[in-house]
Amino acid sequence: MASGANIDYDPYVFEDFFPSMIRRLGSEGFMGELCNGFYLLMDVSTGLITFESLKRNTVLMGLEDLRDDELICMLAEGDLDGDGALNQMEFCILMFRLSPGLMDSPKKWNG
Repeated sequence: MASGANIDYDPYVFEDFFPSMIRRLGSEGFMGELCNGFYLLMDVSTGLITFESLKRNTVLMGLEDLRDDELICMLAEGDLDGDGALNQMEFCILMFRLSPGLMDSPKKWNG
């Protein structure tokens, strides 16, 4: 094994870049980037992130190895209205909930 290799590497460990993005982009720029992320993942015919659109776009996120049940769980985590898909508001709420850095320091939002 190569010297200095990280044996504990886990490709699915979440690194929270949102706080640094807000510092660099400001709150309006950050919200624009969240919207861009939604548009990238959504099904253009429905305007929602569906199981099919999420599965189709996992390669863009480097998550092509996720199983169908894991994708369904991802959708269920943010699906507030129970329709099996995420609208833009549900997506943004989910992104905020998944960012411990944003939840720990809400006063830093004055960008």
